[in-house]
Amino acid sequence: MKTVEMKYGTGSTNVSIPAEHLLSIIKNNPMNINGTEEEIILNSLEKPVGTPKLREIVHPGEKICIVFSDITRAWQKMSTFIPYIVAELNQAGIKDEDILFISSTGSHRGHTKEEHSWLLGADITSRCEIIDHDCLNEENLVYLGTTSFGTPVSVNKRAMECDHIVLTGAIVFHLLAGWGGGKKSVLPGICSYNTIMTNHALSLSPNVGEGSNPLVRSGNWVDNPLHEDMLEASSFVNPSFMLNVIVGADGSICHAVSGHYVKAHEAGCQVVQEMDGVEIQEKADLVIASAGGYPKDINLYQTSKTLINAKEAVKDGGTIIILSQCIEGFGNDHVQEIIQNYDTVVERENALREDFSIAKYIGYFVSEAAERFNLILVSEMEQSLVERANIRVVKTIEEALTLTYKEMGKNLKTHLMPQGANTLPQVK
Repeated sequence: MKTVEMKYGTGSTNVSIPAEHLLSIIKNNPMNINGTEEEIILNSLEKPVGTPKLREIVHPGEKICIVFSDITRAWQKMSTFIPYIVAELNQAGIKDEDILFISSTGSHRGHTKEEHSWLLGADITSRCEIIDHDCLNEENLVYLGTTSFGTPVSVNKRAMECDHIVLTGAIVFHLLAGWGGGKKSVLPGICSYNTIMTNHALSLSPNVGEGSNPLVRSGNWVDNPLHEDMLEASSFVNPSFMLNVIVGADGSICHAVSGHYVKAHEAGCQVVQEMDGVEIQEKADLVIASAGGYPKDINLYQTSKTLINAKEAVKDGGTIIILSQCIEGFGNDHVQEIIQNYDTVVERENALREDFSIAKYIGYFVSEAAERFNLILVSEMEQSLVERANIRVVKTIEEALTLTYKEMGKNLKTHLMPQGANTLPQVK
């Protein structure tokens, strides 16, 4: 037997399968880390991609807007790298009172002052003005035009009143945009609700009944309409500079890119591809994945990130077992609504097209995957909550394997994914 420890909630559980059935253990590829976090950040700022250094772009007396991620992206370690951006601006003669921080909340909630301090650090919080973007506040939005995809682009007015906009964030694989970071600080980050939802509706195929657009997926930019629409919308804003970090499996900043919001971002995406894009020889009959423990398995919404990756490693009709505690259940009422209120994926798709939201799409995506694969959750959720979507829930990995072997037989080629939320399997 081969036994692998996988995270579950704040603890872990052992997963044991016959060694002869194991195709691979899918983990991050090893990366060379050149220096401390401070050295990595400073080196990036000294060697920007596609632009001069930040201190050479700005001038004394100009107003600078720094866009930073919201509380759902706290893992990005903003309080570690943001101070270096402010120091660079100060070095160029920009005063603290001329720096405005805007949290790219997208359609998420705002923050408390304590959360701002946690995200940016007490020093920055005390020195600079910090506000949250509100996608529903029409008075603080300005219309910039409509993209070729038909998305009307309305952006935070205070950001556009500044002389320079600096984007910050982190790069990871993203289920819709291909990769996170970069342009996502603009759309959805500081855009109107209508702009965000119109853009994200491109995640569905143009034709009703065809479900998700297969081009809109993790690790793909080629002909990805949602990605291309985001880029076009961001070009209306034309940010002056960007700093994005890449966070390793241990939670530390292992790489950083700065410079042009497109060119530098593309360079960072290549690093993520090399680190988290894991080559596999073939798809398996069975994939067992951990969401990565708390908080990555706090609810079903977050668990979808693991499902997005795991489905790339399993054959159609195969079985996916995901270890995800889900102590907060669905994590969003719209996810629950789509899963519980309908019996078929066609009904869910129609409901989604009538009133699109990101959370509803997540619920639809999970249901669509459960239609295509045998989906089993090892979780504290109740089976009755997800049974209309054909998702089965058990309490232990042993129960999940017993159920799988009974239905599919025991001779199942298997991939294990202990870092399921981060690693994207890619067939050679």
